[in-house]
Amino acid sequence: MTFFPQEVIRRKRDGKELEAQEIAAFVAALTDGSLSEGQAAAFAMAVYFQGMTAEECGALTLSMAGSGEQLSWPENGRPVLDKHSTGGVGDKVSLMLAPMLAACGADVPMISGRGLGHTGGTLDKLESIPGYNAMPDLGLLRRTVGEAHCAIIGQTGDLAPADKRFYAIRDVTATVESVPLITASILSKKLSAGLQGLIMDVKLGNGAFMETLEDGRKLARSLADTAKAAGLPLRALLTDMNQPLGLTAGNAVEVAEALAFLKGEQREPRLLEITLALCVEALTLSGLAGSDEAARTRLQAVLDDGSACEQFQKMVALLGGPSDFSERPGAYLQQAPIIRPVSAGQAGWVEAIDTHALGILVMELGGGRRRADDSVDHAVGLTGLAARHQQIEVGEPLALVHARDEASFERAAEALRRTYRITQSASQPTPPVIERITA
Repeated sequence: MTFFPQEVIRRKRDGKELEAQEIAAFVAALTDGSLSEGQAAAFAMAVYFQGMTAEECGALTLSMAGSGEQLSWPENGRPVLDKHSTGGVGDKVSLMLAPMLAACGADVPMISGRGLGHTGGTLDKLESIPGYNAMPDLGLLRRTVGEAHCAIIGQTGDLAPADKRFYAIRDVTATVESVPLITASILSKKLSAGLQGLIMDVKLGNGAFMETLEDGRKLARSLADTAKAAGLPLRALLTDMNQPLGLTAGNAVEVAEALAFLKGEQREPRLLEITLALCVEALTLSGLAGSDEAARTRLQAVLDDGSACEQFQKMVALLGGPSDFSERPGAYLQQAPIIRPVSAGQAGWVEAIDTHALGILVMELGGGRRRADDSVDHAVGLTGLAARHQQIEVGEPLALVHARDEASFERAAEALRRTYRITQSASQPTPPVIERITA
């Protein structure tokens, strides 16, 4: 039967359920380039408004996973694990989690993405390290996982290429916040990586794509059920994103914070708790730890004895970065020409932060993309971010702005002040980990 993409788009636009064969044909056209960018965008918008059934979402996931090579790993006694976040501001957890799990006995081939909407991208952060090859061929990927036991990379042309193209189109067409499209995008990459277990960090709040608990549960359930149907063990944690995660937002500044975390120089409490909670789920899911308590003990040990940091350095060097990066990050990470504090205009407690606006602020500084082909300024961003429920005095910094020029700093300073709401009384903090969901 002849395939007409406009007919598939029309049927989905009108709320009809698509056949698995139609979805497979659509994904094949997306992969070979015969589908135009406009048609892919129209399909994404139709799904955004009309949704998908569980069967459609499963068919889209499997078709995109099968659009390229699917990896397999040697039987070496090490479980093949990964974690994925739905995206947030200041979320650098992957940079610590992958080497921590590697130091605990797992292999972690982590396929990550670039910035999506207002959220930062793990690959953009890592590419602030000079020489780091975020898009290695499969031979280098296998070597890195074999020697460092972790590799944080992007989608090569061989792995889920349909998703790679679709992901970039969704980013610039306001169709990111769709449960079936998020589900299919995440799981197609993970299935192609040959995983034996996956932990999901589903972010909730004003800095996340899923703002409410109900929406977060819906996405987590979609991920868990679709993964189960595909034979991939998965657990999901719902975590708070009503403020940036950690003390930094940007690219090089987040790498610096992640390295300080691994070296024990600075571990912001919320960032530590979420990182440990996700790692605990991975270790208990895979059988590398028999209990949550045993997992936490082991994770703290690999942080304290430096072995997690050592795995990170091995990964960086194998993927082309400096062999002494962890010892001298300041010699390699770019610094913005202007680094200056922006002070609070009143005293009190930080009641709320417009985290989405903070993400946009980093983009405006040059740390994100408006278009898929935009370049990223790795040096710009925010450090020393004041946290929710923190007491603050007049003149105390809300954050340090790292800007390329004076005009950018002034715009960022004005925007930053607007994102913070300070009140005269303290409110009860939200726990970093809100809920746990399994299939």
